[in-house]
Amino acid sequence: MSTLYAPVTICAIATAPGRGGVGVIRVSGCDLLPFAAALSGGKQPKPRYATYTDFYAADGQAIDNGLLLYFPGPNSFTGEDVLELQGHGGPVVLNMLLSRCLQLGARLAEPGEFSKRAFLNDKMDLAQAESVADLIDASSESAARSALKSLKGAFSNEIHVLVDELITLRMLVEATLDFPEEEIDFLKQADALGKLQTLRQRLQQVQATARQGAILREGMHVVLVGQPNVGKSSLMNALAGDDIAIVTDIAGTTRDTVREEIVIDGVPVHIIDTAGLRDTDDVVEKIGIERTWQAVERADVALVLVDSRDGVTTELEAILERIPPQLPRLFIYNKADLSGDAIGLSEQDGRSVLHLSARTHAGVDLLKARLLELIGYSGASEGVFLARERHLDAIRRASEHMELAHTDWEMVEIFAEELRLAQNALSEITGQFTPDDLLGVIFSRFCIGK
Repeated sequence: MSTLYAPVTICAIATAPGRGGVGVIRVSGCDLLPFAAALSGGKQPKPRYATYTDFYAADGQAIDNGLLLYFPGPNSFTGEDVLELQGHGGPVVLNMLLSRCLQLGARLAEPGEFSKRAFLNDKMDLAQAESVADLIDASSESAARSALKSLKGAFSNEIHVLVDELITLRMLVEATLDFPEEEIDFLKQADALGKLQTLRQRLQQVQATARQGAILREGMHVVLVGQPNVGKSSLMNALAGDDIAIVTDIAGTTRDTVREEIVIDGVPVHIIDTAGLRDTDDVVEKIGIERTWQAVERADVALVLVDSRDGVTTELEAILERIPPQLPRLFIYNKADLSGDAIGLSEQDGRSVLHLSARTHAGVDLLKARLLELIGYSGASEGVFLARERHLDAIRRASEHMELAHTDWEMVEIFAEELRLAQNALSEITGQFTPDDLLGVIFSRFCIGK
């Protein structure tokens, strides 16, 4: 069979490292029936059937026994001939089988190479290939369901429709370039501007859905900042539902960043507890404080912890001046159980404030809901496909080019060029217009065996 990809046979262990009931080795290449026969003592496996067999070493000794599956190309995952060796899941046995495959002329697959071959052989587009890794890495049920939607083509179909409509509009616009004296009237009669506006509206809908999918995939990073002994570690433990961080009455107990991941309504939330911010001569504590500011720089949301009994002190005001102004922040007035403040959200002096008690957990559910609001998550994962930051960037650039096309539509050559650039940006998502070096980066982040 012929493929678009180089006919080098590759192999890899496809199951997770360690002991297990079953271990799988995947092989992909061209004309693998002789390969299968050498492994199985001369057996010719029936396509898409499980063949029970021993697997043999070069000297004829049995290595293991199990199932041999043969998927002839192009009707396989990679579009090439594919073999799956399903044996016992011990690392020694699997490595012996893998060594046998290498002896037969295969080479070890690179990370993501099976999925890359599937992409290059037109078995899936780039967004679908990425969703394979996203499904494996999903940290919540919502993320897994959304990744599966992308794998089955929900995201790609939306992009293909937009690209096809852009191509149709481009053909209309570029056809007028041969008749410069009539081009404006022709575009008006064809309602080119109306067609573009419809495209922009559709792109906005896709962009909104993709943002929700990106939140499900990427999650959010929440940093807890404040002076020592205001309850940052207690709040982290309350959010995590476990004693992750050490809590004492001694100021400066937390000297390094402590990280924990929780899931709120399907969204992975990475919580970073930090050292209390104050002037100190302690070398170790100074290092912890510097790491606090590094965590703030990378965060999506800052929770500023305030002792309800003290309010915003002069020292805390100095801390606030160092927090990037564009970083969303929520002021947490902790220890409401001691101050007697009512639990709840409010606005005070132009600041979003939440009174709660980390010790009793009163108000913690309000905080979780508010965090999702701050990153723009709607909570409706039904119909959401998983998306990545590169997808959002491509959609943003396409939107900008469409806006420029709308602005300069009477300059027909510019109008046509902006439509072309918008099409190219969207085509990057599915891989129809993607530099080779970007492909290398994308697939290098996959696990070996996928």
